[in-house]
Amino acid sequence: MRMILNRKRVFLILLLLGLIALPFAGLSNYMIRVLVNCLLYSVLALSLNMFSGICGQISLGHIGFFCIGAYTSALMALRLGAPFVVCFLFAGLLAGLAAFLIGIPALRLSGGYLAIITLSFSEIIRLVILNWVSFTRGPMGLPSIPPITLFGIRFASNIPYYFFMLVFCILVVILMRHIINSSFGRDLRAIRDDEIAAEAMGINCYWNKVTVFSCAALVAGLAGSVYAHCMRFIDPSSFKTDVSFLVLSMVVLGGMGSIAGSITAAVVLTILPELLRGFDDFRMLFYGLALIIMMLLRIIRPETVRRWTAPVRRALSPRRTVDGSEV
Repeated sequence: MRMILNRKRVFLILLLLGLIALPFAGLSNYMIRVLVNCLLYSVLALSLNMFSGICGQISLGHIGFFCIGAYTSALMALRLGAPFVVCFLFAGLLAGLAAFLIGIPALRLSGGYLAIITLSFSEIIRLVILNWVSFTRGPMGLPSIPPITLFGIRFASNIPYYFFMLVFCILVVILMRHIINSSFGRDLRAIRDDEIAAEAMGINCYWNKVTVFSCAALVAGLAGSVYAHCMRFIDPSSFKTDVSFLVLSMVVLGGMGSIAGSITAAVVLTILPELLRGFDDFRMLFYGLALIIMMLLRIIRPETVRRWTAPVRRALSPRRTVDGSEV
């Protein structure tokens, strides 16, 4: 066991060193921006995994909290001239508060009812931003959002954004591991496995779900703040409902409750469309086929594969006679 832990630590250290050195490996500015998007979607997938993976509840409106964080940070920077740290914190707090307020009535339900409510909430947020032209500029979007300035350092290229998102992603991983290994995480897993039994054991299922829902939305709001200052332009089309389905796909494909799986799925589903840009006419077809294959690989168990391939393996394996010689 100690040897396994040591190997795991060595692997994590080497992985971290590789991620630190990656931007200096001769990558283009475009590729570094893709890596920033990979980390951004990893944070979004991890935040949704807190609620859908660990707690087992379905949310189709996670992009709504991402949108709240992005517009809060952008409007504070443009209208009030607030520094990034203040915008960043307020974006997370407002997204978490919105989740808390919507979660109080919504989380008394579960399953498809909860999915419909969260989906509706996300669409309402997008429509409010789209039609409140005097405040959000509506479909014209918010241009010229100032870049991140942290400790007097102005982020003038994609490399500082990459390292900021790398640190942010690591902190979210630590937070999620802490939640999983805590008594709160055990309560959430009990709710996921059997909510009625968890309630009978004295677990307050309702407030546990509200708490983790608010925490997940807070992280999504913080990610939205970074997105706004990184892109420097946002509009309602960036927060359509299909992005929520994409993030949920990352959680499902990576494994419900799996940290490494969510990050891996987020990286694959972010890089894959970029690799298929050369096939404009068939890009979405290839993307859909890749999703189906990944889902099948996730569903099919190893023993099922061994059972399916048993006839082929028997046909290819050498036959032996009574004396042990091969035929």
